[in-house]
Amino acid sequence: MARDELQQTIDWVGIRRLHARYADVVNRRAWSELHALFLADAVVRVEMPRQEPVEAGGPDALGAFIDGAVKRFDWFQFVVLEAVIEFPPDVGDDEAVGRIYMVELRLDGKTGQETKAYGLYQDRYRRTEAGWRFAARRFQPTVWSGRDLSTLPLPALDF
Repeated sequence: MARDELQQTIDWVGIRRLHARYADVVNRRAWSELHALFLADAVVRVEMPRQEPVEAGGPDALGAFIDGAVKRFDWFQFVVLEAVIEFPPDVGDDEAVGRIYMVELRLDGKTGQETKAYGLYQDRYRRTEAGWRFAARRFQPTVWSGRDLSTLPLPALDF
């Protein structure tokens, strides 16, 4: 049974709250708080050009992975630019899918170099008794500072 418009709006707000909480956790580097945002068995797949994809399973592995990627920056800000959330008829009432377009703003205090990295997250969400959680994520970069832009293919969309 399809969700009515009011329920879709309520669910959309809950998922956008999840996005905001994720950005806050990453910006504060509060990795232990990822447990409140991800299902215990959630897998995050990072697909970088010319590298084998990396998968982090569960909140602890994800926190360790992100920490390793951002600890070299003295200042780091994760910003959600836009989000699309959909409720396809072939998913259950407690599930949704979405895309997040984002940018990372970064400063290396040792070199003074400022960089930006843009990318796309493709997500699967599940509603739990505690609210909406990430069930799976796939990240693909789209553009970042200091790189040959011609090497980055446009991400293929899962939905």
